Amino acid sequence: MGNVVLEIENLRTSFCIQDQYYAAVDDVSLNIYANEVLAIVGESGCGKSALALSIMGLHNTRTTKLRGQVNFKGQNLVNGSQSKLNKVRGKDLGMIFQDPLTALNPLVPVGRQIEEPMKYHLTLSAAGRKKRVLDLLQRVGIQHAHRVYAQYPHELSGGMRQRVVIAIALACDPMLLIADEPTTALDVTIQAQIMDLMKELQNDSQSGILLITHDLGVVAEMADRVAVMYAGEIVEIAEVTELFSNPLHPYTRSLLHSVPANMPDKGRLYVIEGMVPPLQHLKRTGCRFAPRIPWIVSDEHEPFPIMHEVKMGHFVRCTCYKNFDFVQHQ
Repeated sequence: MGNVVLEIENLRTSFCIQDQYYAAVDDVSLNIYANEVLAIVGESGCGKSALALSIMGLHNTRTTKLRGQVNFKGQNLVNGSQSKLNKVRGKDLGMIFQDPLTALNPLVPVGRQIEEPMKYHLTLSAAGRKKRVLDLLQRVGIQHAHRVYAQYPHELSGGMRQRVVIAIALACDPMLLIADEPTTALDVTIQAQIMDLMKELQNDSQSGILLITHDLGVVAEMADRVAVMYAGEIVEIAEVTELFSNPLHPYTRSLLHSVPANMPDKGRLYVIEGMVPPLQHLKRTGCRFAPRIPWIVSDEHEPFPIMHEVKMGHFVRCTCYKNFDFVQHQ
């Protein structure tokens, strides 16, 4: 394992709903290391994107409260000033957003958008910035870089726009790259190309990558470690081979069991009961996954679940994993 790039300790991100604050990221602690891909997985509404935006300090401070620590280069970025955040955002911390069409400014040529972080963080001349932009466009697999430099986002395909967003994130060679569902809007062929590109760039720069996705196939191919998130909490974390071969938490096992490729021939596709509860109706005590596995009796859950290290580097929340079985549900 490389050096720690980012250390998250007891991070809590709460949103204001009808004058009350409710935590969407609830007491999350994670380390991200150099030259590793840490994947965060979970269904929609689990808090994955809220976690990414909390790291980058991009939440609306009027309607959001952050507590805890996001330690980077000896500084806690939580509730840091905009000047402090601006020194690391775009330079040391880069982010690939989920929807490139909304992430890009429709009124500005893509070349100028890639140049923007360089103006703040790099001491380059105008000619030097343009040369670096053209090199980045070629690096992310865009042909005819001079032509694309002058084009607007609407003139590019979805795959090319995503490559431009990656070029912006890489403009200043960040130490950590946060990729929030980077292939959601792309077809399968382009998805594979983007994933190969990210892995290649990460190997070249030795940077860490926080990959947020719900695609377990992408996780199996890309990740070194996996953190499974449910209802704002990390419920399991392990190396990728360990997690896929020995999943323990009922939520992790349910996610893997609901993938068609993992079903036996002619077997029924497993469906997880219920859904992630809204923040204002989420019970903050007991196992948060308990309502979706009602056949596990309450005594088999911890009243205040904690993370247990069941094997070196493999952590799982709550003791209910010891008694979970799909057969009981049939």
